[in-house]
Amino acid sequence: MPVTRREFLEKSAAVAAAGFVPRLPDDFGLNLSAGTAPGSLVEGSGAPAVLKGRARPCVVSSSNGLRGVKVAYDQIVSGADPLDAIIAGVNIQELDPEDQSVGLGGLPNEEGVVQLDASCMHGPTRRAGAVAALEDIATPSLVAKAVMDYTDHVMLVGAGAKKFAKAMGFREQELLTEKSRQDWLRWKARLNANDAWLDHDDDVRIKFTTGTINMNAVTASGDLASVTTTSGMAWKVPGRIGDSPIVGAGQYCDNLVGAAGSTGRGEANIKTCASFLIVEFMRAGMAPRAACLKALERVVAMTETRLLGPNGRPKFDLEFYAVAKDGTFGGATLYSGGKFAVCDERGARLEEAGFLFRR
Repeated sequence: MPVTRREFLEKSAAVAAAGFVPRLPDDFGLNLSAGTAPGSLVEGSGAPAVLKGRARPCVVSSSNGLRGVKVAYDQIVSGADPLDAIIAGVNIQELDPEDQSVGLGGLPNEEGVVQLDASCMHGPTRRAGAVAALEDIATPSLVAKAVMDYTDHVMLVGAGAKKFAKAMGFREQELLTEKSRQDWLRWKARLNANDAWLDHDDDVRIKFTTGTINMNAVTASGDLASVTTTSGMAWKVPGRIGDSPIVGAGQYCDNLVGAAGSTGRGEANIKTCASFLIVEFMRAGMAPRAACLKALERVVAMTETRLLGPNGRPKFDLEFYAVAKDGTFGGATLYSGGKFAVCDERGARLEEAGFLFRR
C-alpha cells in the first residue's frame, strides 16, 4: 500500500545530507553460462510464473552499479522494501560527480544544461512513477518515487517536475560540475570550424555518452522492483528524453514474473518497449538472459537503415538486465565484452553478459 508522506521522508533521511532536504509540502553469440542457476519457477507457455517456496534475494544492475547492488542487497536481506533498497543503490551514482552519465556531474544538453530522467516500478503495489527533463535536482529516482507515492500520475516533466520536487522538499543545486562544463566547451568548440569558438584542447577526444544506471531486485518473498536513472545522451537537443523515464522501455516490473531494464541508446529501446518485452518473454518461460537476447533481436529488426553498418549490424550498443521472481538473473548486450553487476548470496561482482555479435 502507498506509504505516508511522513514514512517517505523518514526513509529518505539517509539521502538528506547528500542533496535531499525533506520538508512537508505546502500543498542480451549466445553466451549463456553466467546467471543461469537452477530456479524454482514453474514455467508454462504464456502463463505467469509461479514461485514454489522462497526466492533467492538478488539485485542486478548495469556495471556502474557495482557499489549500489551491495547496498541494495544488504538492505533487502535486512527487510527493506525492494524499491527503497535499489533507489538507495542508484543514489550512489546520482550523487557521484565523477559519474558523468547520471545525476550530479552528468554531461549537459547542447545548451550546457543538465537535464535528468528517471522511472521506477514497485511490484507489490503495481505502481510506477517517472520524471523527465528535470533540472537542478540531483536524485531524480527519488523524485520519480515521490510522483508514484503522492500523485495520481505516473510521469511529470520539465518545469512541472521541478516545481513538484521543490514542493516535496528536494534541494536545488547546480548539477553542472567544472569537469562536465569543460567537456561541454570542448564539444562546443568543435561544432563548426568557422565559428567564433576557439578549439579548447586539440588533443582531447570529445566525450559522448548514453550512459545510465538501471537496477532491479527481488526479495526472499519474491517481491520485485526496478529503477532507471540518467542524465541522458550528451549534448542532446534540450527537452530530449530517452527510454529511462518511460515505463516499459527504460525499466519494467511485474511482481508475478520479474523485472528488467536497460542502458544504451534509448531511441532504439523506445521503439520496442524492450523491458516490458523481456518480462513478457520470461512470462512465456524464457530464462532472464535468453529473454534479454531475444529482445535485442527485436531491436535489430526495428533499427532504421541509417543506423546500420555495411554488415547490417547496428552502429550503437544497447544493454539489458533482468531478474526473475525466483532470483535467477541475466544480462545481454548487442556486442561482446559487456558486463553487468549482480549481488546475491555470493556477494557483489561483475558477470559476463550474453551478446548477439562479436566485436
